[in-house]
Amino acid sequence: MIDQCDILAALRWHVDIGCDEAIGDEPMDWASFTARPVVARAPAPAPGGPMPGGGMRDDAAPGLARPATAARPSYAATPVSTQPLGASEAGASARARAKDARTLAELEAALRDFDGCPLKATAMNTVFADGNPQASIMLIGEAPGEDEDRQGKPFVGVSGKLLDRMLAQVGLDRSKVYISNILPWRPPGNRSPTQAEIAACLPFLERHVELIGPKVLVPLGGTSAKTLLNRAEGITRLRGQWFDYASPGLLGPVPVIPMLHPAYLLRNPIAKREAWRDLLTLAQRFGV
Repeated sequence: MIDQCDILAALRWHVDIGCDEAIGDEPMDWASFTARPVVARAPAPAPGGPMPGGGMRDDAAPGLARPATAARPSYAATPVSTQPLGASEAGASARARAKDARTLAELEAALRDFDGCPLKATAMNTVFADGNPQASIMLIGEAPGEDEDRQGKPFVGVSGKLLDRMLAQVGLDRSKVYISNILPWRPPGNRSPTQAEIAACLPFLERHVELIGPKVLVPLGGTSAKTLLNRAEGITRLRGQWFDYASPGLLGPVPVIPMLHPAYLLRNPIAKREAWRDLLTLAQRFGV
């Protein structure tokens, strides 16, 4: 005789694992509800009997050679022109295109024609840069957000407005700085960029820095800082310290001071004191 307590315990266990709806008393073959037709299999021929279409089964008699099997149908490959580039191919293509750019206009045109990053297909605009190309300070963010993607300029949303207020506190504005991003296209849902996406776009940023030739680089946020400095530490460990950035197209190493991203400051207002300290460090060193 089944104990009622055991039944209740079994029901409670089913509810705990997510089975909270009774479907029926008898098991149901859900495959019968799919749209895919069920193809009945032909009965297997008896051992030693003929195979459909001629030939004999492998077990017809020991020692007999197997009949030649029909070749499997070959599937036409997708044309190479429509296949997405792999990470290594995209990086090589980006490096070749970026290297050929001699001006910012040529670099922007090469970036807009580049199809090696799948983010381009989902973004509204290619976000290249904003500010003064002759400025000595170059700010580099992570990737465009929704507002940036819509307007085609970096840091124009809520975090961009905070950045403008931060710069104003030390006598700077967009006429005195130059702003770009690691990625020129917005990741869907503002998610973090993948390593493959960064690798595909990094050659353009490296050439971008070479053409600007700034006196100081300011990566904003962890992704930008770790990418430029090739470091594994997070932004809270890197911020406020001085590093050097070197590239073959630069006359010499460029000082780098990572700072917290304005979006991070909006989520963590208490961290604004660290950001203020970093801004003062920048202003004191370069007399801005």
